[in-house]
Amino acid sequence: MNKLFSSFTLVIILLIASGCNPDNKQKTLNNIDEKSKDKNVIENTTSSDSVYSIIMVGDMMLGTNYPSAASLPPNDGADILSEAKEFLEIADVTIGNLEGTLLDKGGTPKVCANPDNCVAFRMPEHYAGYIKDAGFDMMNLANNHSGDMGDIGRTSTQNTLKHYGIKYAGQITAPTAVFVKDGIKFGLTGFAPNTGTLSINDHKKAAKIVSDLKKECDIVIVAFHGGAEGSGATHVNRKREFYLGEDRGNCYEFAHEMIDAGADIVFGHGPHVPRGVELYKDKFIAYSLGNFCTYGKFGLSGNLGLAPVLKLYITKSGDFSHGRIFPFKQIRRGFPVFDDSYEAVELMSRMTQNDFPETGIEISPDGKISKK
Repeated sequence: MNKLFSSFTLVIILLIASGCNPDNKQKTLNNIDEKSKDKNVIENTTSSDSVYSIIMVGDMMLGTNYPSAASLPPNDGADILSEAKEFLEIADVTIGNLEGTLLDKGGTPKVCANPDNCVAFRMPEHYAGYIKDAGFDMMNLANNHSGDMGDIGRTSTQNTLKHYGIKYAGQITAPTAVFVKDGIKFGLTGFAPNTGTLSINDHKKAAKIVSDLKKECDIVIVAFHGGAEGSGATHVNRKREFYLGEDRGNCYEFAHEMIDAGADIVFGHGPHVPRGVELYKDKFIAYSLGNFCTYGKFGLSGNLGLAPVLKLYITKSGDFSHGRIFPFKQIRRGFPVFDDSYEAVELMSRMTQNDFPETGIEISPDGKISKK
């Protein structure tokens, strides 16, 4: 009788823990399964003592209070990153692209040449706490929205990130950052074609910044905001790209030259869609990770809503070992959730095969990235 009672009690506890909702239970099982698979990638191939793990995502704009609070998420955005948190935390360092400013009020909204294609993002400062709690350690600030609220916005963004213990880089006033984990120094710098940021089009100066950063860091990660935009911008054409008349750089040449200068990883964003990946001199390049968490003001239909989480394992010399793409997508105007259809994986795999057929890596249907 006591054993029967204990078994019954255990069943009740498990049902309560799963919310008594089959969908919630299945979602939890799926997430746990993916995390287990990810851990097995490293356990089955190489010792964790011999590699470092880095997680990267694309554009992040968690909601804007400008021009009004109508573009802020429900519940003040407190749970906007909750479904991705367990995936973002499992790395030595986690990095995103902060698309906009952290400022409660005020600032000088930017003036655009074409008002029809002009938006300005101003996230409440305490949203940086959500970013930190989700597992992020570093933020790239080199993009076309980091100056949305003028110098006041830039200063507030940097001060706010510093207050929450998040490292940042990519602006002229903050070109590089170093994050230390277990004695390992991870360096970050970022480039974009925009005022106040390190220029993606001045390759010589960019290479000097990367080279100098490599002298003080074990691993150097370069972020860039470049390339054309839109649902049709999934290809890397190896040429200079433009959008609305703005020179968005030659991402292919830029990425290669940054690795030549000492970068160990290069990852891009800006096109608002994922692109292919490449291995160059055993270093990993992701040409665009698209939109990760962009609430309220972004078009998220089709491939614009894909939000891959890229996890790389690299050797102590910075060479690619293996990795994984976790397929997220955005719903409810910008909440990232796990995508059981694996659309981001399929797109990035297809673009890799199309644009870099000579590259030495392959992506499996479940998102594993390995050397051929």
